Parts: sequence; C-alpha cells; structure tokens
Amino acid sequence: MLDNKIAIVTGAGSGIGRASSLKMAGYGAKIVAVDFNEASGQETVRLIQEQGGEAIFVQADVSNSDDVQRYVNAAVDSYGRIDIFFNNAGVVQKFSKLADTDENEFDRVINVNVRGVFLGMKYVLKVMEKQGSGAIINTASTAGVKSEHSASAYSASKHAVVGLTKGAAIEYVKQGIRVNGICPGGVETALTKGVEQAFMSGGYVPEEVGNMRMGRYAKPDELAEMVSFLASDRASYMTGSIVLVDGGLTL
Repeated sequence: MLDNKIAIVTGAGSGIGRASSLKMAGYGAKIVAVDFNEASGQETVRLIQEQGGEAIFVQADVSNSDDVQRYVNAAVDSYGRIDIFFNNAGVVQKFSKLADTDENEFDRVINVNVRGVFLGMKYVLKVMEKQGSGAIINTASTAGVKSEHSASAYSASKHAVVGLTKGAAIEYVKQGIRVNGICPGGVETALTKGVEQAFMSGGYVPEEVGNMRMGRYAKPDELAEMVSFLASDRASYMTGSIVLVDGGLTL
C-alpha cells in the first residue's frame, strides 16, 4: 500500500507515532522517525528494522525552526523526497481552569502543538510542492472539535491544528498535495496515562472519562491504520478532512 514511500513521523518515539511508524513501515514505507527523546526514537527505529523495514532517526524539538529544517533536510538527503508527513508530535497541558493556567504552561502547549505543526508543514510543503505530490496527516484531537473542561490551552491548540489543516488543504489542493487531520479520543498511550487522575485532582471528571462509549480506549494500532489509509492512494480524493477516530466520544 505504501511501497517505497518516504514518510516523516514526528513524535515517533511512542504512542500513535510509534504505532504509525511501524504500521507504515509494514506497508512498505521508509520512515524518518523524529522525536525529542533520542532513546525512544532510536527504539522505534530498532523495532522497524527488526520487522524488516527501513528507518532513520532524527532528534528534534518540533517547535524549533532549525530542528525542523534539519529533519526535513535529513529526509531529502537520505531518500531524495518526502511522500508522507505524519505531523503528530504534541503535549497535553496541566489541567486547570483558564484563569489558573500558568502563562508559561500556555506557551509550552501552543509552541509544541501549534507552532510545531505549523513549522513542520511550512518546510515539508516546500519539498512536496516541488515534487507536485504528497500527503500530510496532522494529529488534532476530539478537543479540536469540542472543548474539554480544565484544558482550554490544549483545546485551543487542537482547534488551531484543525484550522491549519483546512487552510493548507485549500492552498495546496492544486499542487497535488493532500492535507488531512485525525481527531483521536481516548487512546492507550503514555501521553494520556494519568489524565483521569489529573481530572480527579482538579475536582472535575467529565462523564466520558473512565466510561468511553465503546467501553474502552483505542489502541494506538487502530489510529495507525487510519493514518496509513490517509497516507495512501486509497484516500486520493480526501483533503481537508478532519477524521474523528474516537469510538463515538463526540456523539
């Protein structure tokens, strides 16, 4: 499905990023695994190679322009092109009411979740535009379509990802580039562990926490299948789509 495609994955060291890296490699893609944590990113590369795939690792802070250009250049220098960009790296906020949210915490969330997505697309799109082709998948969240209690900064950041996705889709649709977004709900990842406890300590627990509509959280592999689909030619008529992969959470 993705034979010999070149895919950059940010946040590749864990969770949805790792699962998607492994899944796309299994479908034949060559992976440029990007993560801030070198040990976990290298582990993803090892797992890909263990299953017979090909991958390289680039350590990067996605909110840093120089680091972003470095991982883009590494992909082009190593493989000559970028066919797929899974713009996935993100952070959650320390849960608190808006007026109690620390300004530095707000900046941290926006820098990674919004600036990181923006910078990634900015430099990858330059490569894809020259090629005349490419598929970008941005990770938003159900918090990008509905707000979450005690998570205004996070919700704002993921609403921004939705806006960036739709804006880029319109601007580059004539250049053969597709830009779509996914909105996961609860997923079994290290990032979301402790979320329920954090809500409890804040004195408010949304009714869906601990009682997902399907009775369980998603497995990262389930999100990886959607990412692989959107990255492939099977999704050739999809751009600007914001795909809910949330087990009915937003119904």
